[in-house]
Amino acid sequence: MSQALPVTYVQVTDVRRVTPRTARVTFTGEDLPDLMEDRPDQQMKLCLPREGQRVPRLPRRDADDTYGMRWYEAYLAIPESERPWMRSFTVRSYDRGRNSMTVDFVLHGDTGPATRWVAAARPGDVLGMVGPSSVYARPLPASDWLLLAGDESALPAIGTLLEALPAGARALAYIEVADAAEEQELPSAAGVGVHWVHRDRGGSLLGAVRAARLPGDGAGAAWIAGEAGEVRALRRHLVEERRLPKESVEFSGYWRRRLTQDDAPTEEDLAWARERAAGA
Repeated sequence: MSQALPVTYVQVTDVRRVTPRTARVTFTGEDLPDLMEDRPDQQMKLCLPREGQRVPRLPRRDADDTYGMRWYEAYLAIPESERPWMRSFTVRSYDRGRNSMTVDFVLHGDTGPATRWVAAARPGDVLGMVGPSSVYARPLPASDWLLLAGDESALPAIGTLLEALPAGARALAYIEVADAAEEQELPSAAGVGVHWVHRDRGGSLLGAVRAARLPGDGAGAAWIAGEAGEVRALRRHLVEERRLPKESVEFSGYWRRRLTQDDAPTEEDLAWARERAAGA
């Protein structure tokens, strides 16, 4: 299959705090109506300008691109001093009538490029965007009930997944955040039990899921995302101890402890990426 991976620019229209550690940025762009789909968990990458740049430098689109590989080769060909920082995000919402897309940025208190950028972001600022693309869409496994588990990096995706569930669906969500001030409203038409896990009280996502009482009837499925090592441990627990079929556990490592997206993948990262691709 050959499909050009969308590459475009988006412009900031609003920046606000939704929690002390989460900034919600609203973007618009002339290409957004053609790129946004009516589905949850839309993944894309934002390209952030290097120091001294007002607008990030992007390679041209390639109409004959396949899964973004030629675009990525062209991206790597940009001199490192001019090459934009690239970070992965989930579209939190898209208002087609207003042509506005919101994206949540977790403020880690560090000096990473995304944190630096959003701390100074103002209406009119421009970023590059790669995706989203239906090529990478992964529908939830069919099930009678659904477990969602993740940290604050997975919270935007969990929010869209809960909003997409129909009335009558059953779901549980376990979400690890820094403290009670980081909790957000998560509307859903489904019957959802949301459990917040607070790190300042010694809570951990893995511990909370291990102690969870999952439904005992019907076929279950799970969607888990967050720090890669935690996701691996959660998946092992669900498959080996809870006996969920491997194909019923959708998983994704959004970030790696002590590493960034600029660092090369480890052998373990590559092994898990192959396993995830094999289950697609």
